[in-house]
Amino acid sequence: MKLAVFGASGRMGQAVTRLAHAAPDIQLVGAICAADDPALGRDAGEVAGVGAIGVELSADIAAGLLGADVVIDFSVANAVAPLFAASEKAGVAIVSGTTNLDERGQRALEQAAAKVPVVWAPNMSRGVQVLAEVVQHAMRRLGAEFDVEIVEVHHRKKLDAPSGTAIRLADAAREVRTELAELRGRDGQVGARTDEEMAVFGVRGGDVIGDHTVHLLGPSERLELTHRATDRDLFARGAISAARYVLGRAPGRYTIADVLGG
Repeated sequence: MKLAVFGASGRMGQAVTRLAHAAPDIQLVGAICAADDPALGRDAGEVAGVGAIGVELSADIAAGLLGADVVIDFSVANAVAPLFAASEKAGVAIVSGTTNLDERGQRALEQAAAKVPVVWAPNMSRGVQVLAEVVQHAMRRLGAEFDVEIVEVHHRKKLDAPSGTAIRLADAAREVRTELAELRGRDGQVGARTDEEMAVFGVRGGDVIGDHTVHLLGPSERLELTHRATDRDLFARGAISAARYVLGRAPGRYTIADVLGG
């Protein structure tokens, strides 16, 4: 598999580069970063800490995709639309873990999926996918008598809140109970909790990679379902598994559930 990495100088991009370089079935052929990135022009392997691999970080998306079968994207929401458009034009499959896409990004993603296979997921972890499935199973078994609240914890440098994963879990909960209305905070005399509320809270501090807990709170008992990430490599491994999965697939949208075979 010939792979390009978009956002290659970031923490996740470096992790993908490092793991891809170690994989015997993957050849890194492109590494793309922003035009004002200090790493521009450097060897992607050196930036990732694995030594020179002969792939230079470039701000030219088309050049970075040249010869690639799949591009893995871990970047920022306002940067992805040009990538999706270029990937569509070049016939390059997409694996994207960039969260909180705006309308332009969503539209570009849908347009690309009409021409190439796309996996977009707010979290590339297999465990988070299973957590979402377990939450839905628990909610069906426990019924509407149990309140649902979601709390996520991330490092102090995270830019967005709540996390894309927390939003993914909230969406999973609403698939079971469509009446749930998402709440992003409580302050002051808000009154008693309603049956339709589902709060999603973000906590920031330290170097926490990512913790997500879904609280199911009922009369006289509660259930807390938690996923904790302890190494960013797990997201890179998930993205690489997704890249292997989409290689040669028909155009369309695919999920981590598809990658897991469920």
